[in-house]
Amino acid sequence: VQLQEWGHGLLKPSQTLSLTCAVYGDPITASVYYYSWIRQPPGKGLEYMGAIARDGGVYHNPSLKSRTSISRDTSKNQFSLQLTSVTPEDTAVYYCAMARELSTVAGGGADYWGQGTQVTVSS
Repeated sequence: VQLQEWGHGLLKPSQTLSLTCAVYGDPITASVYYYSWIRQPPGKGLEYMGAIARDGGVYHNPSLKSRTSISRDTSKNQFSLQLTSVTPEDTAVYYCAMARELSTVAGGGADYWGQGTQVTVSS
């Protein structure tokens, strides 16, 4: 299994962050895995943002729920993250990740990781 993510790395405050993750080797509609987004701000620990399950059900970190949207494109075996109204506090390395248990990703862990995308929010 491999995850490959991409998206714009430099944003201005109030813009929307958009990242996409392609999954290779695991069909997202049939998988036992949860597909998630996790970020790590500079000098801080990993923060779970949310996840999407094989049935399309979406799970959010309550602290980010109002600004976070997670979706999928089953025809491309991809899932995506949108984070609205970004501020400099959203500067972080963003990872797409997979885990068999929702509790794993909710704790900032995963079985498989994307390569990470540095996102910087600055005016």
